[in-house]
Amino acid sequence: MTTTTAPEPTPVRLSESLSKPSAGRSLKASVMAVLVTLAFVVALIPLAWILWTVVSKGYHLLLSADWWANSQRGVTSRRVGGGAYHAIVGTLEQALVTAVIAVPIGVMTAVYLVEYGRGKLAKAVSFMVDILTGIPSIVAALFVYALWVGVLGFDRVGFAVSLALVLLMIPVIVRSTEEMLKLVPNELREASYALGVPKWKTIASIVLPTAFSGIITGVLLGLARVMGETAPLLILGPYSKSINTNLFDGFMAALPTMINQDRTEALQPAIDRVWAAALTLVLLVMVLNLLGRLVARFSSVAK
Repeated sequence: MTTTTAPEPTPVRLSESLSKPSAGRSLKASVMAVLVTLAFVVALIPLAWILWTVVSKGYHLLLSADWWANSQRGVTSRRVGGGAYHAIVGTLEQALVTAVIAVPIGVMTAVYLVEYGRGKLAKAVSFMVDILTGIPSIVAALFVYALWVGVLGFDRVGFAVSLALVLLMIPVIVRSTEEMLKLVPNELREASYALGVPKWKTIASIVLPTAFSGIITGVLLGLARVMGETAPLLILGPYSKSINTNLFDGFMAALPTMINQDRTEALQPAIDRVWAAALTLVLLVMVLNLLGRLVARFSSVAK
């Protein structure tokens, strides 16, 4: 009597089973890839549309040297000509002063929350930062107006605008810096402590330089926001067509208030200046972002 033995099943390797996904899984992956691509295209369409509109309607004035060298003094809504030099200078000065005040406060607040913050005080600070993140720009402007003009009795000047913009810029810097500091590996801190380096020196020489590129990105995001704000300028810094470089004396122009001033006119010369000023503001923000990326790249190379 003969006995037959059943053939042994061929073993399937784990790598082969993983390299050949099932049909249902492949279909789901394809559908999700299509949906993600469509979402990207839908988000890109309005951005490209806005950029094309601003560039196509505002580029011709930027090609003139007068736009970069002259102000709007003596230029009426019916007259073609003039420039945006006064508004560019005002925007850059106010943004610079805002950054000088907001960046140290924001970075040190983030360092406290990540490296030292424990207990009720840290929770209170984090809660206040969350409140400032969602505060409308007009509320910040009214607060500074009540303090600067109502209580202290000072005039409405460009420096008061910078104080209002500081309130809007600080939370952006705090949150972005906080996230960058959390990404620094704890092993770097522990190695420094093991060598006997004090905590403050570890933060200054290891933690902050490691997160420097991310901190620069947060600063640029904050600048991009405050440079386009209009409410603080309308309330605290009335528009002037003349060149004024003194933040503490007289009215000062800025690109957002220049846009607001000319948009009320229905004549074509004023409308052209609106689009040109908008394009100038976009270019300034873009140049600042490029400079920030270059600084971050050179700093990483230098390490």
